[in-house]
Amino acid sequence: MSEGLRERKKRQTKQRISDIATGLFLEHGFVTVTIAEIADAADVSVNTVYNYFPAKEDLFLDRGDDVIDRLSRYVRGRHEGESAADAVLRELRAEVEAVSPAVGLFPGWADFMKVITEAHALRSRLWAIQQEALDRLTGTLAKEAGAAGGDPLPGLVAGQLSWVHSTLMAWIGDEMSQRREPAEVSREALALLDEMEDLLSEKVLNYAPRAAE
Repeated sequence: MSEGLRERKKRQTKQRISDIATGLFLEHGFVTVTIAEIADAADVSVNTVYNYFPAKEDLFLDRGDDVIDRLSRYVRGRHEGESAADAVLRELRAEVEAVSPAVGLFPGWADFMKVITEAHALRSRLWAIQQEALDRLTGTLAKEAGAAGGDPLPGLVAGQLSWVHSTLMAWIGDEMSQRREPAEVSREALALLDEMEDLLSEKVLNYAPRAAE
């Protein structure tokens, strides 16, 4: 369904407010910048900011919903005969090979992470996002595998795949915080993914293959 004019304007306004807020946070820090200052810089009211972003943390971590659904989306989109783990590993490799900002491979990552490490509220919100992503993935795996209620396997597999994702992201973050070249970090991250895949059991690697249509 095509996006209507009203929806497009709302999306553009939301993105502009987020971009302006992020710029202020990067320059002055998350704690010191107020919602009123963000509203003034964006030429909107404080209420408008809150209408789009219920919490201040949402202004900086504005792609939280996408992160929460990322691994589940990979699993739902797996190819015929492809397991959940194979789909996650394939998609993560594609992001790393493309030197994608989605996995932290961009020059400004060090500055972005500095804002998070200096703000307890952002660190707490990031942890909550990670937990929501794990819960979402557990539910997705249970549905895709047709698991019975109370079956612990979807949660166990979700934990392993979440470990791969979080370890990759943490490693890339550490390397990019040293202001290394994204392409160089990308090459080493691919090797790290290979090492992590070798550590996964066959039971995890073969879980929930997509049946033929």
